[in-house]
Amino acid sequence: RIMNPDGSEAPMCGNGVRCLAKFAADRGIARHRLSIETLAGMIYADVKGERVKARMVEPTDLKLNFEIRVRGRKERLNFVNTGVPHAVKMVDFVSRCDVDGLGAAIRRHPYFAPHGANVDFVSLRKDGALDVRTYERGVEGETLACGTGSTAAALVFAAQKNLKSPVLVYTKSGETLKIYFSRAGIGFFGVYLEGRIIKTFEGSAAL
Repeated sequence: RIMNPDGSEAPMCGNGVRCLAKFAADRGIARHRLSIETLAGMIYADVKGERVKARMVEPTDLKLNFEIRVRGRKERLNFVNTGVPHAVKMVDFVSRCDVDGLGAAIRRHPYFAPHGANVDFVSLRKDGALDVRTYERGVEGETLACGTGSTAAALVFAAQKNLKSPVLVYTKSGETLKIYFSRAGIGFFGVYLEGRIIKTFEGSAAL
């Protein structure tokens, strides 16, 4: 179960389940290939050294190129649920985006009611890689990386710009994620999220 800073519960977290898989494998709790049950469905992970590759739940509700009015102007968006709902906005440069301001307005827009949506601002590099910045509901602000958001960005750009699998995604943290997928018409299946998992600290808490 994934708990957000505001106390709400997220159906799943792409990077979170990869961290859990790495922790379980390192501690001998599970083998290096394991399954993790989430509220969004079963995630299957493969741990190889520092890299963890997770098969995500099947994406749903893909909708491309629609407009909503936000703060007095039209915003063109895309949408896909990759375990959690994501609104994806294509931009020229993610460095110039008002992620917290515009992200919050889109996240709470009536179009995405009642649950809202995470909001991903995404730009395309010349080599076909993506830069992604994400405003996450439950955090109510920008995060350093979002696995489901990076996955959503890759799928939307594959649908819109015909990107091929795998797609390399650069996150705000500086880490890169790799998204694999197969296509069936306008839909996607066999979606995987891969990247490094690095242990940064260890501690204990009295509960």
